[in-house]
Amino acid sequence: MNSTTYNAPTLTTQQRLYLSANAPFYYFPQRNIFSFLPDFWLSILAPVFAYWVWSALFYILDTMQWAWAEKYRLHDSDEAKSRNLVSPSRVLAAVIFQQALQTAGGYYWLDPDAPTGEAVDHLGAMAKLLTQLYSMFRGALGDAATRDILDNHGDVILYSVYWWIDPVARFLFGMFIIDTWQYFLHRAMHTNTFLYKTLHSVHHRLYVPYAYGALYNHPLEGFILDTSGAIFAEIIAKMNTREAMLLFVISTLKTVDDHCGYKIPFDPLQFFSPNNADYHDIHHQQIGIKSNYSQPFFIHWDIILGTRMSRKDIELRKKKYSQKTE
Repeated sequence: MNSTTYNAPTLTTQQRLYLSANAPFYYFPQRNIFSFLPDFWLSILAPVFAYWVWSALFYILDTMQWAWAEKYRLHDSDEAKSRNLVSPSRVLAAVIFQQALQTAGGYYWLDPDAPTGEAVDHLGAMAKLLTQLYSMFRGALGDAATRDILDNHGDVILYSVYWWIDPVARFLFGMFIIDTWQYFLHRAMHTNTFLYKTLHSVHHRLYVPYAYGALYNHPLEGFILDTSGAIFAEIIAKMNTREAMLLFVISTLKTVDDHCGYKIPFDPLQFFSPNNADYHDIHHQQIGIKSNYSQPFFIHWDIILGTRMSRKDIELRKKKYSQKTE
């Protein structure tokens, strides 16, 4: 029986020159993004820094009470003071304690020697990718057509897949993992009486959420819901140090924003997804506490599993209740 041996193409000199000279704008070739701070420590400290900077901006809005910002506020300041069951100072202390635990966990979890920047053999990785693309295309198009495509357009295809399509796909997959992890655990913490009373009820002492209280949780819940979800996203989506750092920073900013207490239409973190401060505020109210479990990015699980509640749903429910009592 005759068999045909197919040899995968290798990077040509022209392709190597093109790929070496055209790194994307977001890429930092240095071993560390900042010369004064190793990427290892940056990845640990960046989410903490992001949390307090973003929280501080909303704290300024709360204290200054500018007219332009007040019209976007979901609850007035007096309501927050009267209805929340824990003092701001206690919230502050609890968040700092939780972040200390997360920082310690990051120190022991992250690899200080993980390759970044110039330590990564990008051309070697692209050569492996070329072999994978060849196998994939050959199965669909045949050997001759595949070689023709890769010989003429291989550099552009490799560049697009390696620097854009693959990292963006893995980043979105990481977001999906975090959303999935948090939805089902968050829902379980509301449907299981023991989990709610022991863990999650701590977070719901903030009936009226505010920005720096976003991570006000029971420490064990913080580890299970937030830290573990981030670790699984990094592992399953096969993210490198810098990709994971970006995901964790955006996730942190989004979590703070979802608890900020303002429905701001020009806030980019509220613009790109319906899972925003208004959406999560419903979950913190008594009428919506068994709905809107999705966090922090999108609401697909709430829609699919029927746990979504909108302001319109609330008005309809109130209208039906008032008609019954008349």
